[in-house]
Amino acid sequence: MSTPNVPQSPHGALASDTPTPVKERGKGLLSRATLNKDTAFSHEERRLLGLDGLLPASVLTLEEQVEVELRKIRRKQDPLERYIGLAALQDRNETLFYRLLVDNIEEFLPIVYTPTVGEACKRWSQIWRRPRGAWITPDDQPRIAELLRNASGGGDVRLIVVTDNERILGLGDLGVGGMGIPIGKLALYTAAAGIAPAWALPVSLDVGTDNQELLADPAYLGWRRPRLRGAEYDAFIEAFVNGVREAFTGCVIQWEDFKQQNAIQILERYRNQIPSFNDDIQGTGAVALAGIIAAVAAGGGSGSRSVDDQRILFYGAGAATLGITRMVRRVSSAPIVALDSKGVVHAGRTDLSDGKGELAITSEQVAQFGLTGATSGALTEIIAAYEPTILIGTSGQAGAFTEAVVRAASLAAPTPMIWPLSNPTSCAEATPADIFAWSEGRALIATGSPFDPVIVDGVQHAISQANNVYIFPGVGLAAVAGHLKQIPDEAFVAAAKALAAVTPEGEELYPALGNLRMISRAIAIAVLQEGGAGGWAPAIDTTKIEELVDAAMWRPTYRPYVPA
Repeated sequence: MSTPNVPQSPHGALASDTPTPVKERGKGLLSRATLNKDTAFSHEERRLLGLDGLLPASVLTLEEQVEVELRKIRRKQDPLERYIGLAALQDRNETLFYRLLVDNIEEFLPIVYTPTVGEACKRWSQIWRRPRGAWITPDDQPRIAELLRNASGGGDVRLIVVTDNERILGLGDLGVGGMGIPIGKLALYTAAAGIAPAWALPVSLDVGTDNQELLADPAYLGWRRPRLRGAEYDAFIEAFVNGVREAFTGCVIQWEDFKQQNAIQILERYRNQIPSFNDDIQGTGAVALAGIIAAVAAGGGSGSRSVDDQRILFYGAGAATLGITRMVRRVSSAPIVALDSKGVVHAGRTDLSDGKGELAITSEQVAQFGLTGATSGALTEIIAAYEPTILIGTSGQAGAFTEAVVRAASLAAPTPMIWPLSNPTSCAEATPADIFAWSEGRALIATGSPFDPVIVDGVQHAISQANNVYIFPGVGLAAVAGHLKQIPDEAFVAAAKALAAVTPEGEELYPALGNLRMISRAIAIAVLQEGGAGGWAPAIDTTKIEELVDAAMWRPTYRPYVPA
């Protein structure tokens, strides 16, 4: 039997740095990524654990190893090659990988997640090296709990990120390649919130693919079937949830990158049965709400410094729009209009599906908002009639915010908030540079993917990124630390308010990504406080909540080993 994965204390070391007994020796120990320390094994550990002769003579500290790995990764110019290099490090030495990521999160966030992860997902079958997580197909339906236990390696799994691979970022159905998303999200859970790697499991529900290019590729690694649909799909999801319940009692499930209709149905079906949430809906909603609160407080939009006085227009009516709308409506009465490919989403239409009915404005509102006769008009026409103070792109249509669109939005508000939130970068509705140019430098901008700063009239403007990584790690940390039975929308409103509260005054709409662990901790505390007061979380003595959250946070440092 191998040594179990023992979660560490918040600062990464067991109490008093007590030596950890390990059963592995020699090459077997070096092959365990969760235990391997590479050149950081002390001379005494090498002698006791059969490592003499297997490592170079020098003993490096973890900090020295990080510097070595940084030089290796930075030599690679191609972002995908950096992704592959980091994945190889994670496969070899988990502690070193996470320490590098924690200490350099701003530099490597775009590599382990968007936008580079999108390219990794597209080429997954070509770059795949070693198995990670659980891969489950409909053929496995009778024994899902067994597969989950196999994938856990005996670990105490408390958090699962799962996808069925159908709506990966803005790239669509990528089949088995969608596994890059759960892997990336869980890496961020550990780096940003201290969720111990042994507690986290990425899962791919490989229900086939309708991507003919993948099915025709002889190198494709996935289940070669058309996508499961209808009642069979629903039964498979039910079997997965029951499998999680059986394998890991109380485990949190994060649903990720499901097709809109499935995402909504799964969220609504299971949100009160198990501790679960959909990051594309609730996480996106919360991070956007936090940015809106911060931007409006800074005088953005109408300039009134009240969210109630804004007029919000969404270009796109998918899961992200639904999530943001739900969050905004919980704190504000601001009017909201959404557009899809056929124009304004309103109650007079008979073609609304995929949750769009919830976004539909009434006939009275159509008239109230000045949209009579313009509901199927061009985006510029609708902007001219409605005069939004906030324009948010969630369409996945690159270049949709043309010069005419941005100029029209700039006429509607003194400090227009123009946010192209679609991911990855290639799907953004406009670039920040163009928005600044076409709005004459007046726009407040947030994007879904990272963009370089823009210089306007000799002044450098940093571009705020409405990245879900600000939200989901803290909410997940609260759910794990507080053993939540459910994760309602109230948890995400609390998270949004906590994020806005730690955003410093100034041009940027979100705090520095380098502070993610502090931010996640603050969010987890706020969520548990709100949950205790609202009755949807355990009633924990408020003086103990910080201690509870800190006890659940792991930091990657090496532990001393002795033979078991």
